[in-house]
Amino acid sequence: MERLGNQQILDAGLIDWRKLAQALHARYLTPDYLAAAAFVSAVAEVAQAEDHHPDLKLAEGIIDVSLCTHEDGLWVTQIDVDMARTISEIAKELGLTPDPVAVTQLEIALDTAHEDRVSPFWSVLLTGNADNKIYDSVFDPSARVPGLWFQRTDEHDTPRQRWHFDLWLAPEVADDRIVAAVASGGSIVDDSAAPSFTVLADPDGNRVCVCTAAGR
Repeated sequence: MERLGNQQILDAGLIDWRKLAQALHARYLTPDYLAAAAFVSAVAEVAQAEDHHPDLKLAEGIIDVSLCTHEDGLWVTQIDVDMARTISEIAKELGLTPDPVAVTQLEIALDTAHEDRVSPFWSVLLTGNADNKIYDSVFDPSARVPGLWFQRTDEHDTPRQRWHFDLWLAPEVADDRIVAAVASGGSIVDDSAAPSFTVLADPDGNRVCVCTAAGR
């Protein structure tokens, strides 16, 4: 199926949803556990009928939903957009409140000049299988651990920082989160690519990227 770009996803007008690294994400606030269970059951019926299954995470007072197509990687396609609209309607009918700006995704990035050499180790260690690498990233099929992607770099001597977090946020909240992190002792290392990503550092100089789908 055709992979949709960020502008195509924005043009779809999915008010409840935000595109993060790979998938569409939504969060719904639930009044009680029974309402949450009813939502999960209703979504499951539609998903089974359409043979397209979103990831659902139920916790106290919330349900997180993510949607993507698993076809030669992880991508957003029209089937995900259609399913997102259906899930939004189910949530509305059941009285759940969308909270789209609260969606978050954490990726781990490893700078390496030897992706092919090191990736089998990390795939086996994190997921139990060396075959769970897709393009430049390792994804656990059951989402037990965050995705790990390999950022290609030149040869370098240790101890250069090689690990960093990529924190994906809804575009509306990224600036406020950055301001809060700086106020808490951090600093902006590079914002030349904002709002796509902004590089921050903690007081010890450890870096993290705040990422959004905007500008990509």
